[in-house]
Amino acid sequence: MTTTPPPHTGAADRDSSAVEQRADLDPTTTASAAPSLATKDAHTGQRNTVLTRFWAQKQAKIGVIITAAVVLLALLGPLFVPWATGYTTTEFVARPFQPDGIAGSDNLGRDVFTRFIGGGLTLLLYALLATLIGLVLGVLFGMTAAYTGGWLDSLIMRSNDVLLAIPQLVFALLAITVLGPRGWVLITVIGITHAPRIARVARSATLGVINEDYIRAAEMYAMPRLRLLTREIMPNITGPMAVEAGLRLTYSIGAIASLSFLGLGMQPPTADWGLMINENRIALSIQPWGVLLPVAAIALLTIGTNLIADSIARASASSNVGEQ
Repeated sequence: MTTTPPPHTGAADRDSSAVEQRADLDPTTTASAAPSLATKDAHTGQRNTVLTRFWAQKQAKIGVIITAAVVLLALLGPLFVPWATGYTTTEFVARPFQPDGIAGSDNLGRDVFTRFIGGGLTLLLYALLATLIGLVLGVLFGMTAAYTGGWLDSLIMRSNDVLLAIPQLVFALLAITVLGPRGWVLITVIGITHAPRIARVARSATLGVINEDYIRAAEMYAMPRLRLLTREIMPNITGPMAVEAGLRLTYSIGAIASLSFLGLGMQPPTADWGLMINENRIALSIQPWGVLLPVAAIALLTIGTNLIADSIARASASSNVGEQ
């Protein structure tokens, strides 16, 4: 009479048993069973993280360089005015639309180059704050809708559909016309219009996570819902959210610059790239630098953030493929 040998226990089974034993010993370490985004490369032995995959892409390096150059200009420019040019952003230096100096004068005789290097900080700051507001609201509502489900999910997503049906620029124009072209109004309106789009992405990403084993284990140990959302679900949807944040930042830059161009964003005599385009467009054929410089800066910033967002998307997709 022969006996059947016990089945061979592979490395994966031993690892699974070890995880279960650790969970039994310490229920608070449930998150350790979650999939890790950092793995070892089989050939080089280096840690293969989302960051390393992101930086390995050529377009990521180009995007970081372009974005960093424009951001540094926007951040450091106001500090060097008037030391770098000898003028302030509101000082009269020559007759309107004269080619004197580095980039000539604008419609009111102010130095174009001085206003250019001093006019990017407000645009960048407003775009970042608007994106942050939209990201916080969108992630909050999207995760809550996906995890809770039922009538609350339907209520949140149908409300999102109503906001999505209104064109973003039209909604911003209406709100700014009623409340006035103030900075906080501009930031809040752009952020609110981003929230429904971010919520849809957050909900989709959360639905792909909530059925994982480590989420079930956390629920089994009665982990508080808020802690489960912030410590278990949120870290595992950072990839899609980072991509969406990059895209929303690009749209924020374009929206704020467009509203300033229409006269509903930054107000004179503020030095602002979008406002500079509106002020100097009437003399584009005579003195083009007042338009070309801010247009080039906004275009480069948009291209750079798009390249970064696309590279993050590719790095996150490679991470998901590797885990599977």
